[in-house]
Amino acid sequence: MEFFKHNAYFDFMRLRRTNVIISLITFSLAIGTYFFPGPNWGLDFKGGTEMQLAFSGNVSAAELRTTMATIGHTAGEVLSVDGLPNQYIVRIGEVSAVSAADKERIRTRLRQGIEGSRAGVQETKFSPGGDKITLRLSDSAEPEAIRAALVESGARVRESGCRALTQGDNRYECALIGIADDVITGLRRELGERAPEAALRVEWVGPKAGAQLRDSAIKSLLFAMALIMVYIAFRFDLRFAPGAVIAMFHDAIITAGILILLRKEFTLTTVAALLTIVGYSVNDTIVVYDRIRENLGRMRGKSMVEVINVSTSQTLSRTVLTSVVTAMSVMGFLIWGTPVIRDFALTMIIGIAIGTYSSIYVAAPVTEWLDRHYFRAPAEKAAGTPRGGRVGAAKKA
Repeated sequence: MEFFKHNAYFDFMRLRRTNVIISLITFSLAIGTYFFPGPNWGLDFKGGTEMQLAFSGNVSAAELRTTMATIGHTAGEVLSVDGLPNQYIVRIGEVSAVSAADKERIRTRLRQGIEGSRAGVQETKFSPGGDKITLRLSDSAEPEAIRAALVESGARVRESGCRALTQGDNRYECALIGIADDVITGLRRELGERAPEAALRVEWVGPKAGAQLRDSAIKSLLFAMALIMVYIAFRFDLRFAPGAVIAMFHDAIITAGILILLRKEFTLTTVAALLTIVGYSVNDTIVVYDRIRENLGRMRGKSMVEVINVSTSQTLSRTVLTSVVTAMSVMGFLIWGTPVIRDFALTMIIGIAIGTYSSIYVAAPVTEWLDRHYFRAPAEKAAGTPRGGRVGAAKKA
């Protein structure tokens, strides 16, 4: 199937300077969005708690946001679950219901000993989510006595209390009221019978882990681009590798900039979409490069501009067909998918459009510029040298 005739010819390179200027301006603006307004980092990267709640009565998203602010979670984010009425995903920036001051107060009280026991507290560990505390004692103690000591210190212990983990090593675990429990309690107080009985799902990411994930995501993008550049340098030659890498940076940065302007969350799913775009972009670029390399041997004596125009025109039907079919397959996820899948699909569609453009107006012009300044110019200079020996050698070659 072809959208254009096989012998069709389009002078793409005639507009290369204009499009390169437009790309530079757009690229610079996209980089600027990283500073203002800045990425909207999701819980994967900034840390926080996400819970899915099913309400017993009718509750609107606006009412839930107001209620969340009333119970003390002003940074809360509320997203409705498509197809499930009165179900919402609530995101808050807090991870643990136990603050650093609370932890120190609890440790101080436990060091004073546990009533009815000679056991001393040798180790105290809080779970990252703040919903459990694990104690290692020097001697055995009654779980109820440990619970009483915790309550005396101000800890909010669940009714299930404390239990011995294993026999013989004097380790105990106590269940505390976590962020999700705190939210549910506040919602019951404000909404009454309409409030959820419990959270359907609770996930949390600590700020340290989020920062590590963010750094790893950025490194993965950079490593992918570096390895692709090495591959292209071996697959073709040094004239082609820089253009492909610049096109990849162009696609990834501009796509991310558009997502920032749309205030979409940056999560691991977004990173996966950007890596997919990088692969898609380089695949389309390599198809064009491969045809350019073939035509360099067939069209000896022609300028690189002419070779690029012919090669791009010959592969245009394939480029358009691949881009349209890929975009159509992703469009279904954008229309009927869940919020997470929709963000992935939107990122892909933006990346497909930009990647198709960059293969023609970013990668190819860079290759032509490198050929003109660093490959063809030295060869022409050597061929035109007035010394007969070198000219003859060049002609014989």
